[in-house]
Amino acid sequence: MKKKHLLYVIGSTAALIAIFSFILYSQTDNQDWPVTGGGKTNIRYSSLKQIDTNNVSRLQVAWVYHSENNDSTKFEIMECNPIVIGRTLFGVSPKMKLFAIDAVTGKEKWHFDPSDSIANKIWHRGGVNMNRGVTYWAEGKDQRIIYTTGPIVLEVNANTGQLIQSFGKNGGINLAIGLDRDPKKLSVTPTSPVMIYKNLFFVGGAVNEETPGHIRAFDVKTGIQKWIFHTVPYPGEAGYKTWQDKKAYKWVGSTNSWGGFSLDEKRGILYAPIGSPTNDFYGGNRLGKGLYGNCLVALNAVTGKLLWNFQNVHHDVWDMDLPTPPSLITVMHNGEKTDAVAQTTKTGFVFVLDRVTGKPIFPIIEKPVHTNTSLEGERLWPTQPFPVLPKPFARQTITEADLNTLVSDASFQDIKRRFHTYRSDGIFTPPSVKGTLVFPGYDGGGEWGGGAVDPETNIMYINNNEMAWVLNMVKNKEVKNSGKSNYATNLEAGRGLYMKNCMGCHGPQRLGGGNYPSLIGAEKKYNTAQFFELLSTGRRMMPGFNQLTKTERLAIASFILNLKTEQKKPYSASETLAKSNIPPQQTYGFTGYNKFLTKDGYPAISPPWGTLTAINLNTGKQVWKIPFGEFEELKAKGIPTTGRENFGGPVVTAGGLLFIAATADGKFRAISKSSGEILFETDLPAAGSATPAVYSVDGKEYVVIACGGSKNKDVVKKSDTYVAFSLPTNQ
Repeated sequence: MKKKHLLYVIGSTAALIAIFSFILYSQTDNQDWPVTGGGKTNIRYSSLKQIDTNNVSRLQVAWVYHSENNDSTKFEIMECNPIVIGRTLFGVSPKMKLFAIDAVTGKEKWHFDPSDSIANKIWHRGGVNMNRGVTYWAEGKDQRIIYTTGPIVLEVNANTGQLIQSFGKNGGINLAIGLDRDPKKLSVTPTSPVMIYKNLFFVGGAVNEETPGHIRAFDVKTGIQKWIFHTVPYPGEAGYKTWQDKKAYKWVGSTNSWGGFSLDEKRGILYAPIGSPTNDFYGGNRLGKGLYGNCLVALNAVTGKLLWNFQNVHHDVWDMDLPTPPSLITVMHNGEKTDAVAQTTKTGFVFVLDRVTGKPIFPIIEKPVHTNTSLEGERLWPTQPFPVLPKPFARQTITEADLNTLVSDASFQDIKRRFHTYRSDGIFTPPSVKGTLVFPGYDGGGEWGGGAVDPETNIMYINNNEMAWVLNMVKNKEVKNSGKSNYATNLEAGRGLYMKNCMGCHGPQRLGGGNYPSLIGAEKKYNTAQFFELLSTGRRMMPGFNQLTKTERLAIASFILNLKTEQKKPYSASETLAKSNIPPQQTYGFTGYNKFLTKDGYPAISPPWGTLTAINLNTGKQVWKIPFGEFEELKAKGIPTTGRENFGGPVVTAGGLLFIAATADGKFRAISKSSGEILFETDLPAAGSATPAVYSVDGKEYVVIACGGSKNKDVVKKSDTYVAFSLPTNQ
């Protein structure tokens, strides 16, 4: 293995004649990277093989593009998988600017900043959100880039970077409209790119707890909504009877396809992975299986009609969303070729299903699980689906024997003591007030990066997190809808509203946890007006809280921003109490996203803490598995590679390689797809929490990665750069 450190300057480049043109996507020609994930089948594969196992050690930087054109470090993390059409690469900056650059030189052709455009004035865009990719559509000379920022879908001329004024309202559509609820109280912020079939595009998105995650189709040219699929079924629709509360469709939120879509273009089938319903960790108000929560659904792309569904977790109370669209593959099954989907999950399972019928390729067994919960009103589902094959790519149980022994004896005794205070009965252990270990954790198992599949061998490569989290439930204070407030002052109300709306991410003491920031000292960052805007628009993983009234927002602001004068004022809940009693009050909340860590900040379980696994989807058998990622300080002590949390995904090529960044250690690696051996690694300007793109121009192959930094709180280095690699010119 040879290691090369990344040069931050671009070497001299021979002059090239740039022909600014675009070509339509061809399923058989993988010279472009025309769709996020490489293609609509979402297998993240390139047939290019100029870069192979013999010469990959000679990779060098081809170009570096600074997407913000300044040296500010106050960036959001980039997770964008750029697309390449002809000689042009399209991507998004950490501040949500859309750009087009020369795919050979990295030189900018144009950029579009929604905050400088009429879109900002029309849609009142505020805050900063995250984007994992954009979408290209063309009809003759009409060539467009479709991308989302906040709740808005925008269309931009692919040649000029100007808004397509005929689309929607002056170039954009507001996704809060058309969900059958008051749009002023909704928050929709798609992070994954839209999918296109003919002249329709499909969109889901991240939503808040009171916004439904329905899937919708829109006309590409006009922005007119064409159909809607209710992820919480309405009366008379299939799945409606799986909800004990027959009014659930009026108030249940989430149940959203935030991970994006796959498309069988030949059959016109759209595949959508769906997350868990409101509330993530307490289901006493939503008893039943709760379709289509935690389902993979197959829809007729033209009509939105349900073709089939598969639920991977029944009545989810562990936040086990389906995080990524399935890979569309053709496997050898019982001696015959069978079109299938391979769905990776946070639980560490891979479900392989017939693409047309949804029937399992490998048997799936409904096994009894623990249901003995102490939470009032909760009734857990008695069984959960376990595939016979493939075997889980992540560990699913923790015992005392699995605790971290790399630490000092005092630290080990501390984690041992804490371990025995928690419930830890394996996967699907019921949430509890005393504390439950959730493993695999909220961030997987498998995450949104998904797997890459080599269609020649049907081997899937999937990166995996192995981090345990502690889930502590807390009983909420009962609020009586009697016409009088339970709170005397804004301070009391703000504290109570914080517990209901904010504690889950930022903790009971506002100290943050996991990947969520502390709110201590928030008054130094925000004034009241800025805080109100943040509550309205959201930011990155934080949804907007448009359902809160002005009275409630002021109360929360007084508490979080330490507004002494406002805190003392009487709290008037008349505005709040006038609202409908839907949704029902949640009996329990939780105390935040807290990892099970040692005193030194390492995972409290034994390594590996991140892995990369190769699975043969024809047989369901694992081919190889390696620890993925490292801590330099542990490596310096002679400790073997431990792996660590990783976000982003791999790309596999016909050259025998797997390209992946993803890890918080800031490395970019090329790995032998046959053995798992690391053949090349280099340091990036910041961690690449994204998926690479592979393409070629004029016969030269490139691999590009967005280097925005890591969501891990202990990794502070961020960047606005995209870095492309290629072989030296004489190769």
